[in-house]
Amino acid sequence: MRLAVLASGTGSIYEAIVNAGISVATVLVDRPCKAIDLAESDNIPVTAVMRTEFGKDFDRNAYSTEIVTQLQRQQIDVIAMAGFGTVLGKPFFDAYNGRVLNTHPSLLPSFPGWHAVREALAHGVKITGCTVHLATLEVDAGPILAQASVNIEVDDTEAKLHERIKLVERDLYPATIKTFIASMEHQS
Repeated sequence: MRLAVLASGTGSIYEAIVNAGISVATVLVDRPCKAIDLAESDNIPVTAVMRTEFGKDFDRNAYSTEIVTQLQRQQIDVIAMAGFGTVLGKPFFDAYNGRVLNTHPSLLPSFPGWHAVREALAHGVKITGCTVHLATLEVDAGPILAQASVNIEVDDTEAKLHERIKLVERDLYPATIKTFIASMEHQS
C-alpha cells in the first residue's frame, strides 16, 4: 500500500508516522511549510499543489481534482491527513472513499472543527483526547477508528492541553495507520 501524507505545517505528525516505521511514498503540501524540509531530509518525495487563493474565489473542487491527479499519478492507495490546512471537496473523497485517515484533537463527535481544544476548555469538560477517523466530505464526521483520552488539568491553557493531546496522537495515529494498512492488504 502506497501512503501519502498531506501536510501544511510543522510536520510533527509526519515525523511520528515515519518514526513508527511506516513507509511514506510522498508528502503532499498546499503551502510552504516545515514538513517539506523534513520530508526532503528523509529523502521522501514532496508533491506541492500550492494553494494560491484563500478567499471566496477559491475553487475547492478544481483544487481537489488537482490533488487527486497528483496522487493517482503516484499510485497512492491510502492517505493520512497530517494537519493539512485545506478542506478538500467531493472529487477527492469520490476518488479515495474509505481510504483517507485523519486525526482530530478531541473525542469526536464532541468538538469537531478547527478550535476543538479551545472549545473543550470553554465547555469545562474534564476529559478530551484524540480521535483517528476516516475522513469524509463532512468535516470530522467519518467513522471513528481509534480514540485515546486526555485528562484536562485545572491549570491547562489551550497550548498546554494541545501539547498533551499531541503526545497521545503521535502514538495513536501511526498505530491506527499500521492497522488500517494491514487490514487493506489482507483484503486484497
